[in-house]
Order: sequence, then structure tokens, then C-alpha cells
Amino acid sequence: MPIELKMPALSPTMEEGTLSKWLVKEGDTVAAGDLLAEIETDKATMEFEAVDEGTIGRIVVPEGTDGVKVGTVIALILGEDEDASAATASVAPTQAKEPPVAEKGAAAKPQADAVPPKSPANAPQAPAAPAAAAPGSRIKASPLARRLAAQQGLDLKGVSGSGPNGRIVRADLANAKAAAAAAPAATSSAAPANAAAPTASTPATSDIPHEAVKLSNMRKTIARRLTESKQQVPHIYLTVDINLDALLKLRGDLNKGLESRGVKLSVNDMLVKALAVALVEVPVCNVQYAGDQLLQFKRADISVAVSIPGGLITPVVVDAGSKSLSRIATEIKDLAGRAREGKLKPEEYAGGTASLSNMGMYGIKQFEAVINPPQAMIMAIGAGEKRPYVVGDELKIATVMSATGSFDHRAIDGADGAQLMQAFKRLCENPLGMLA
Repeated sequence: MPIELKMPALSPTMEEGTLSKWLVKEGDTVAAGDLLAEIETDKATMEFEAVDEGTIGRIVVPEGTDGVKVGTVIALILGEDEDASAATASVAPTQAKEPPVAEKGAAAKPQADAVPPKSPANAPQAPAAPAAAAPGSRIKASPLARRLAAQQGLDLKGVSGSGPNGRIVRADLANAKAAAAAAPAATSSAAPANAAAPTASTPATSDIPHEAVKLSNMRKTIARRLTESKQQVPHIYLTVDINLDALLKLRGDLNKGLESRGVKLSVNDMLVKALAVALVEVPVCNVQYAGDQLLQFKRADISVAVSIPGGLITPVVVDAGSKSLSRIATEIKDLAGRAREGKLKPEEYAGGTASLSNMGMYGIKQFEAVINPPQAMIMAIGAGEKRPYVVGDELKIATVMSATGSFDHRAIDGADGAQLMQAFKRLCENPLGMLA
């Protein structure tokens, strides 16, 4: 019996994904470890490897399909004595259990409506073709094909599908010029009324030249989680100014000693260490709110915000308080590099007891970061700049940095947050203390 290849859960929070690209085709022989597809998750675009050997007998879900639920059969692998007919027979029951295509079209409609139409005349007509299909004569089309057809005003009734079981896929739309030409004619009579009064789904700026950029799964997840954070987590913000001169001097001395090992410390590496040590010193801030209880952690795992194309990811430096600065620097460099390549393992960006976000390299003096639930705090780092600063009883010029802690007030009181900020400031201004 063919082996069912199912959409995997490539991250702890993944519920569905986009099958971006197939790296194999029907008839290809694969072995365990071979790359089969590229899948876009809520965190990154990741490669999916085979765990069994055999022949690709059937690709059930075409590449480019959005919203593929975890556990959905996406392909079938044939064994040594099986042929393509076995794949066809095996996939039929799986497809029969799926909801009717008309329902899928309805579920996908909000995504299509979210894309600004090219002209007001297209707005009310975009979803008409899938919505009007009767259950007995439903149109078989992938969600991506439906959305593209809606955006382009194409009538899928006139499109011949080349996908599995005659399913219409993205490539079929390129051959539907006749249907595309018929769509504007069918909507022309409604154009004057729509132009006079834009509908609720038509943005007021739709006449301004623009490009509709499809949201990645990562961007959707960022939007959802941070909206929930600001709506559900009561933030409190505490800011301190820190004299960095001693830390910068120590960094220079350490880098001279590490030069032969090919390790170069950054200020950010030292701040990660300082935050971890401060959390161990002030354990009431190294916590997580969990409804009717608080989880108080015994070690400090620091999530470091890394900007990547299309979003943000937070690889975790595990037990940063007990690690040497050279090891922290090496780990962050490796994690950040693989994060930008989309090659992090789920366990390398999941978890963390607190986060650090540094925008100093962009010249940002101070900012307030949004807490990344379920964590209870995040440290926002601004730029180190020359400022007048009182050293002892004298006014001098020093390299000063502003750091702002965002705290979940359900879990951390203001006084406790202030103790953490005080400890963080002390460790940065007397950096030998974090090495002891």
C-alpha cells in the first residue's frame, strides 16, 4: 500500500503551511534524507526531507497551495512492487473526506478580499464564480488558483484543469485568456455605480498606484501574536541610561586576546550575558504568567531578535548566564546566520525565558519593545552615543546607552522590574562582575 506523505509540523506553533515548491516530480525515486519540498511555515521557509524510500506515485497538493493543514496528505510514495494505479486508488478516500470545494472557496474568500483590487469595478465581482457554484457542479480548483482567479476576474467555469482529478491549478490560469476577456465585459455595467461610491471592502486609496504584497505565514503569525500581546498583556516600561565606557574597554581587551581563536565579541553578545546574569540575580523577573500560577525558571535562556527577509525570528541562547562570552558570541553568530538562511531547527527558536532586541545599530536612541508571549519581559537596546554624563561628581562626556525593559505587569511588579534594570545597569557599567 502506498505510503502517505503528510504535511509535517515544522514548528511548535504551526497549524498550516504553504507548499511553496516541490523539489521532486511524479515518477522520481527518493531515499531517506532526500529533499522533497520547500514548505513555508509561520517561522520560515524550510526544506522537507523524505523518511522513507520509494517512488513518488502521486503529488496530491500542487506547489503554491496555501493553508495546507498539518496532517493533510500531500503526496504518495509507492513501494517496490506498486505502480501508479495503486496511488490513484489510495488517494480517492482521502479526497472524499475533504470538505466540498465550494466550502474551501468560501473559507479562502477573506484572503482574497484582503488584497486591494486593481479597480473598484472588480471588488464585488471577484468571489462571484466560486460562490455561485452549485454543490452538484462544484469547480475543482486549488485555493491559490481560486484567489488568483478572483484577483484577475477570471471565470473558473471556463478553465480546464490539469491538476489531480482535473483540479484547476495556477498554471491553468495562464491558458484562460478567453475567460479573462469575458470577465471585464460581465462587470462593465456595474462599474459606474461602484466608482461613484466605493464599497466597504474597497480601500479609499485604491486609486493610488500600488502593489499588493501577499502576507507570508511568518508575517501573519507576527501580526497575530503581537496584536494578542498588546491586547492581553498589560505592559509596563522602565528605562535606564547606562555608561558603556567600561564595557567597551573590556570588549576591546577581550577581542585582542580572542583574535588568535577567530572570535570577535560584539556589544550585543555582552548585553545578552548581562541580561542573563541579571535575571539569575533577580529571579522574580525570570518568570512566565500561566493563568493561576507563575513559572519561575532556574536558568536564563535569552531569545535574541534577528531580522530576516519577511519578518523576525528569535533564536535562543540556552543558559546564557553560565556560558562564556566567547561561546555566546560563537552561538549567536551561528544561530543568526542559519536563521537568515531559514535553516534553524524548531528547538533552536522555541522557548526562551526573556528576549533582547537591539536597534542601536540603526541609530535608534530608545524604543519600547512588545513582549513576545508567553515570556514576561523583553529588553530594548538603543544606540550608544556620546552624551554629557555625570561621573562621580563631575560632568564628563561618556558613551551612554538607553535600555528599556518591557514587563508583563501580571507577573512582574514595577519594583521587581526596577531591581532587574538596576542589576542590568550595574553589570554593564562594571562588566567584570558578569565574568566572575
